[in-house]
Amino acid sequence: MDNRAGRTVRNFSGEMGYESFYPQPLPPRPDIEIDSEMLELLIDAQKKLSLLEGVSDRIPNKDLFISMYVRKEALVSSQIEGTQCTLEDILDPQIEENINADVSDVVNYVRAVNYAIERMKVLPLCNRLIRETHAVLMKSVRGSDKTPGEFRTSQNWIGGAGSTLRNARYIPPNPQDMDACMSDFEKYMNLDDGTDQLIKAALLHYQFETIHPFPDGNGRVGRLLITAYLMNVHLLSSPVLYLSCYLKLNRIEYYDRMSEVRRTGNYEQWIRFFLRGIAETAQDATETIDRLVALHRRSEEKLEDVPTRSRQNMMDLLAYIENNPIIETVKTAAALGLSRNAAAKYISVMCDKGILRLSAKSGKAFVFSYAEYLEILRKDT
Repeated sequence: MDNRAGRTVRNFSGEMGYESFYPQPLPPRPDIEIDSEMLELLIDAQKKLSLLEGVSDRIPNKDLFISMYVRKEALVSSQIEGTQCTLEDILDPQIEENINADVSDVVNYVRAVNYAIERMKVLPLCNRLIRETHAVLMKSVRGSDKTPGEFRTSQNWIGGAGSTLRNARYIPPNPQDMDACMSDFEKYMNLDDGTDQLIKAALLHYQFETIHPFPDGNGRVGRLLITAYLMNVHLLSSPVLYLSCYLKLNRIEYYDRMSEVRRTGNYEQWIRFFLRGIAETAQDATETIDRLVALHRRSEEKLEDVPTRSRQNMMDLLAYIENNPIIETVKTAAALGLSRNAAAKYISVMCDKGILRLSAKSGKAFVFSYAEYLEILRKDT
């Protein structure tokens, strides 16, 4: 195989021999052909991303929304890798006591996203930042024995369970080639070559997944990098766009289109797929924000007749459940600086007004959920 996207490299000989793929450095040569269909998709994606950016500035409690949205992204991105976990699992108020391996994967992804965004304030998008983010992602979870935060020093491959180098679906660059590829990747990430930034985001995601520089966690880091890149080039000011839901719903096409680039050098079909994802995801995020803002206003209106002396505590509780849509009384009381009885009283008022709902009993503790909020976030998980 030898085309515009790269070439196969023969490694070893005889029984030990196998072929890995060496991707050509970006940008592609010849240049990406932007036909009328791609231009239409590009304009649509830009328009919807710009609309999302405008809407996201109007969110009440923006930090709380982002915190919740990052958790949803963490869940879906981990589900793509086979994690068996639900939104309710990661929002369980007893999470410290009953944490399990699947929940840990998701919690670490949240930490990795937050770490990368904070680190970008002092570091450019670079291999060092990528490695540091990977270290956070893999700390103390499955795969933590596979050198977190370090690029691989051995050959990896992609295939079904039990696959080997002999029957792998795809074999990324060997370790020496991988080092050279990641050096080129870092240069291109920070090169202003006039390529449209959304097209560049598509190329970078494809290239990272093709290089597959870590023993484990490549998919999650690669998806995280899409948002990091869009923030880095100021198309987004906050992390409110994630492609994981789109990629999960179109998983087979996602893998097939990246494979098609390696097989034929046809980047254009991959870019079209990616741009559709940006447009769909931005529109979905905009609609989600609109629904959450409307819910916030309805909930506030339901609390308008609360006595003045209780109003601030009720508003604090509303802000709390927008960040923790599943709660129990003791933890809520501690978080809000209230007595257990006071917290129970305010929770009871919210239940009476149809904001909170008694959802379960965990030991001696009653568990309540902000059901409408959860329903909005649960979409595609």
